[in-house]
Amino acid sequence: MIWAIAFGAVALAFVWVTGVNDGAALLGLSGRYPRSPAPLLMLLVLLPLVLVPQLAGTAVARTFTERLADLGDPHGAVAFLLGVTVALGVVGLLSRKGLPTSLTLAILGGIGGACLGMGLHVSWDGLATVLLIGAAAPLVGTTVGYGLGLASRRVPSFAGMPRAVRTAHVVAYGAQCAAYAANDGQKMLAVVSVARQVVTTRRLGAVGPVQPAPLMLLLIAVVFCAGALSAVHRVGERLGRGLVLARPLHVVSTEAAAAASVAASSLAGAPVSMTQSVTAGVVGVAASEGASRVRWQNVLGIGAAWLFTLPLAFAAGAAGGLAARAL
Repeated sequence: MIWAIAFGAVALAFVWVTGVNDGAALLGLSGRYPRSPAPLLMLLVLLPLVLVPQLAGTAVARTFTERLADLGDPHGAVAFLLGVTVALGVVGLLSRKGLPTSLTLAILGGIGGACLGMGLHVSWDGLATVLLIGAAAPLVGTTVGYGLGLASRRVPSFAGMPRAVRTAHVVAYGAQCAAYAANDGQKMLAVVSVARQVVTTRRLGAVGPVQPAPLMLLLIAVVFCAGALSAVHRVGERLGRGLVLARPLHVVSTEAAAAASVAASSLAGAPVSMTQSVTAGVVGVAASEGASRVRWQNVLGIGAAWLFTLPLAFAAGAAGGLAARAL
């Protein structure tokens, strides 16, 4: 019973923190578009989280439960819980220190380290592939953002342009939310699925298959959106401060760039950070106006997240796994 409560509490906290970290970035950037309708933006975030896993599958969620390590071991659920707990702790610590971080990197490192410490088989090839794709995604976002930024400067003005750009904004933002639900958002599905298994069976054991029940997906979406709303103003200001997002087409270009990089990673079943992809898209769009218009600390922030978050989470997970193994 204690383990069931622990899993449920960690899963709920993880979804909330993901909303604060990822959801606020989604809403914050789109909110910079003039007169963005808040109810529509929220609906475009919520619906894909419920529908996309049922329609497009759970390949990325299964990466967390199947491709990183042998979580089919009888101690798999304990290692997974430890990895998720470590990820939350590392993100909280680095955030308080003001250091750039990524919840996706933290959970990858936390699970890998915990499994290593507990003596479970770690799939180094699978982990390396996921991390390589994750590192490439911001580069793709920057490149696409740069190209779209250049293209947007060449769009001639016409009578119906405001309405056309507004429509493009809704389409690009909807695509970004759908890409998130098919990729980075599925880390929540993996965590909640494992917690649901422990809570319903009242026992620990191997991690079972990811099963996206509609009610579970709706609960994830509601808690995620609540977390996003609690931090949207702070995160939105941080994303856009000092960057070239003055024109509506800049926002549309950034949304499209982030959607493209995350959607491409979904084809390989590799989770990538939507927050980093959004930031990369902003940097690319800003760079299209000239290198001097870029806040380069945002670029350094992406690299710093890899420098601090991943190794710290892996080391903490390994230490925790060794301690759990000794008990």
